[in-house]
Amino acid sequence: MAAAKKAVLGPLVGAVDQGTSSTRFLVFNSKTAELLSHHQVEIKQEFPREGWVEQDPKEILQSVYECIEKTCEKLGQLNIDISNIKAIGVSNQRETTVVWDKLTGEPLYNALVWLDLRTQSTVENLSKRIPGNNNFVKSKTGLPLSTYFSAVKLRWLLDNVRKVQKAVEENRALFGTIDSWLIWSLTGGVNGGVHCTDVTNASRTMLFNIHSLEWDKELCEFFEIPMEILPNVRSSSEIYGLMKISHSLKAGALEGVPISGCLGDQSAALVGQMCFQDGQAKNTYGTGCFLLCNTGHKCVFSEHGLLTTVAYKLGRDKPVYYALEGSVAIAGAVIRWLRDNLGIIKSSEEIEKLAKEVGTSYGCYFVPAFSGLYAPYWEPSARGIICGLTQFTNKCHIAFAALEAVCFQTREILDAMNRDCGIPLSHLQVDGGMTSNKILMQLQADILYIPVVKPSMPETTALGAAMAAGAAEGVGVWSLEPEDLSAVTMERFEPQINAEESEIRYSTWKKAVMKSIGWVTTQSPESGDPSIFCSLPLGFFIVSSMVMFIGARYISGIP
Repeated sequence: MAAAKKAVLGPLVGAVDQGTSSTRFLVFNSKTAELLSHHQVEIKQEFPREGWVEQDPKEILQSVYECIEKTCEKLGQLNIDISNIKAIGVSNQRETTVVWDKLTGEPLYNALVWLDLRTQSTVENLSKRIPGNNNFVKSKTGLPLSTYFSAVKLRWLLDNVRKVQKAVEENRALFGTIDSWLIWSLTGGVNGGVHCTDVTNASRTMLFNIHSLEWDKELCEFFEIPMEILPNVRSSSEIYGLMKISHSLKAGALEGVPISGCLGDQSAALVGQMCFQDGQAKNTYGTGCFLLCNTGHKCVFSEHGLLTTVAYKLGRDKPVYYALEGSVAIAGAVIRWLRDNLGIIKSSEEIEKLAKEVGTSYGCYFVPAFSGLYAPYWEPSARGIICGLTQFTNKCHIAFAALEAVCFQTREILDAMNRDCGIPLSHLQVDGGMTSNKILMQLQADILYIPVVKPSMPETTALGAAMAAGAAEGVGVWSLEPEDLSAVTMERFEPQINAEESEIRYSTWKKAVMKSIGWVTTQSPESGDPSIFCSLPLGFFIVSSMVMFIGARYISGIP
């Protein structure tokens, strides 16, 4: 019998979307932006000590191989010829820091995840060396000195891990954020792998001058980082190298396909949401929450706690675009915490059902400051609290309060952005895994008191990486001309409560935030003594209160 005829769809583009919680590989039709197939694998996070967050770089790489292989199998089942994949883009969790051995290809330590807090005392020591009247770090990078960014994580590895120190001394060490680790590995690794990053990821390391678009000698000297371990900085859309499948993959047909797009996940979502005009903004709901506003060719420095960052540079000879960014550390991660730490839900999807049962938090407020507070506070002393508990409070109210927390945090960064930009946003474009939760989206519209607009295809991060890859010089299968961009269907959520109620709830949230600040009075995570963290309010008091409360209900026969 003749083999089934393969469907002809024109050029396809693949995208690796490597996030904090999961890895995905997605394949798009470059002419219609239609998502044809994808596969997803959840990634483990390790918490070796209080405040430490690590991931295994080899597990991350293995998850990429697995997602590519499974997606190619699915395309085969759909009768789609994978030889039509003409380019691959990479989008990644930003700031997460990896150091590996260029001779063996082995990571020299686990990846330090962007949420990791172990560098707080490093930050405090470095802060003392910055002159009060000349914060050259912020003026060059657009970033506050914080545990969030890669330079202090790399400093910690150089100070504390002998294998890293030795590899640097012997000129064997390479540093990179996750994009660099993946591109180096996928283009051959020890056999000629390309050591590079793009301007968006480089701009999150705190070693990169966002004006000159180069690694900065003064910054590297300040952090005492050897420049020879840094990757080459490229634009977000150009051919970096070709896929070399050294792995035993059935996806061997991707051998030789160019990797030609690279964007940090939030920049990728900005591109995927087609926010190419000055003043356009999007909010992505993932592990954290990230609101970016395109500020065009000019760097806008925030007066209200936002970051200035590189939005994208879509080609070697194309101009650079900048963005203002509000970063919230914990969004989807709070749902994962309710699932994995408290066990009040079995799957992330259950939270919508629980919240729907009550339709209110009944005066319960949840500030998930597990890693301190990011924008607009930049307050490392904060820790998570649940307050306003009564005997009536149950797990449904806590689930609702967790969703509200994501919306209140977004409101705080939106207010800061409106003050910095001077022109309030008339609506908010949203994307990311959490946007499938309709309760969350309606809450967000109510709390912002402006419409929330969601694309029908929420995978905008991967789409942005695919667009950059397909549009690269030498690939040219994806047009970024406005008239050629596919129209996207949108779902719209309008505010359904009155403005006064919205303001009352928001002001109560602000009161709860103030209560969360100042829990950690002494911090030196490097010593490894958890007792000095003074962070028992999250790890002990809340859970203990809940256990006692649930126990009391059980003893008294209340269901």
